[in-house]
Amino acid sequence: IVELLIIIFLSGQTPFKVVIKSLSPKEIVRIHVPKPLDRNDGTFLMRYRMYETVNEGLKIEVLYGDEHVAQSPYILKGPVYHEYCECPEEDPQAWQRTLSCPTKEPQIAKDFASFPSINLQQMLNEIPRRFGEERGAIVHYTILNNHIYRRSLGKYTDFKMFSDEILLSLARKVLLPDVEFYVNLGDWPLEHRKVNETPGPLPIISWCGSLDSRDVILPTYDITHSTLEAMRGVTNDLLSIQGHTGPSWINKTEKAFFRGRDSREERLQLVQLSKENPQLLDAGITGYFFFQEKEKELGKAKLIGFFDFFKYKYQVNVDGTVAAYRYPYLMLGDSLVLKQDSPYYEHFYMALKPWKHYVPIKRNLSDLLEKIEWAKEHDEEAKKIAKEGQLTARDLLQPHRLYCYYYRVLQKYAERQTSKPEIRDGMELVPQPDDSSSICQCHRKTPLREEL
Repeated sequence: IVELLIIIFLSGQTPFKVVIKSLSPKEIVRIHVPKPLDRNDGTFLMRYRMYETVNEGLKIEVLYGDEHVAQSPYILKGPVYHEYCECPEEDPQAWQRTLSCPTKEPQIAKDFASFPSINLQQMLNEIPRRFGEERGAIVHYTILNNHIYRRSLGKYTDFKMFSDEILLSLARKVLLPDVEFYVNLGDWPLEHRKVNETPGPLPIISWCGSLDSRDVILPTYDITHSTLEAMRGVTNDLLSIQGHTGPSWINKTEKAFFRGRDSREERLQLVQLSKENPQLLDAGITGYFFFQEKEKELGKAKLIGFFDFFKYKYQVNVDGTVAAYRYPYLMLGDSLVLKQDSPYYEHFYMALKPWKHYVPIKRNLSDLLEKIEWAKEHDEEAKKIAKEGQLTARDLLQPHRLYCYYYRVLQKYAERQTSKPEIRDGMELVPQPDDSSSICQCHRKTPLREEL
């Protein structure tokens, strides 16, 4: 018996049918496919979640009536595993080829330029003392024989669930290098030593970089969790956002829009500008924490669903405590992003260019109104920049690109270590999730290397 999951959806009034089934009629396969996401530009995102492994592979059929369309059928050669299946590919190069990982990642090259070698002993001596005190947010990881071990340093390490989650997911898919490193779970990058200083900088891994720090950057916890959640489809993940970009460009409200917490003074300025120029800007603070005394003067805006942001043509992206982690989501919409100049960056910013993918605005917002006026007066050009930004973000933020990025950082790190990683005192094994509802059988051609 082959269980088929058939989805009917509409493009205008045209019925399509998508069928996902095992290549082999002998293999039972249970698959969940959420509703397809219409990206309103003639393309759709199809997601599926498997509950068993198929050895032969999958056939994905896109049918119009009984006719195959859009180069259907698509064949995904097996073995194809479900998410919680622990069957890592032993050849990392083969795995990277399968995922079409980029051969170069400029941000990774830049980050590691400061670290031709990595002295683990120096890190063991210095990092706990410099950054791991009670108010710290540091987690020390060792990956050995594809198992993840960790110990927490400091009081604020709850966000380790995000770093645990992606490392475990990677280890289920590919054999990871033996590597030992420290992850900063706080907002701010930590390492401010210059390369020519003695002692020199240490390669702490962070989610956000800045122009005056030397941290090695990984995709933010938000992007990472969103990637892992994308198949559950219950949050505003990076895929679901693409199917909810609001009205078409011509029907969007011709104003700039912002909602957010009071985590930076410029956000308060934004609300003041909005009060003075309501015809150009609709900005509001939804929660006061840092500037509570300003609530009476500026007012508190009601929370609004993120998908509703895209009812507006222009989105203002202003930093929070560091880079605003909403930025990738704004880029994936089809509004024009007006991005505040910032010393902070995420892992993908290097690929984006002002006036090609977004419109830049000054740090103090002094030219914001002028830029909104420009966008209104140059509608076609504004629309083109919005589209170019959206297409580039779609490419940069695909789930497989994030897995590639994580793997490349671990690989580069491991290559530079001057001694062997070890399981240190106080470390505990981070176990793989026990998902007894999913059936897993590994069909790799070569067995995993023996435990040492």
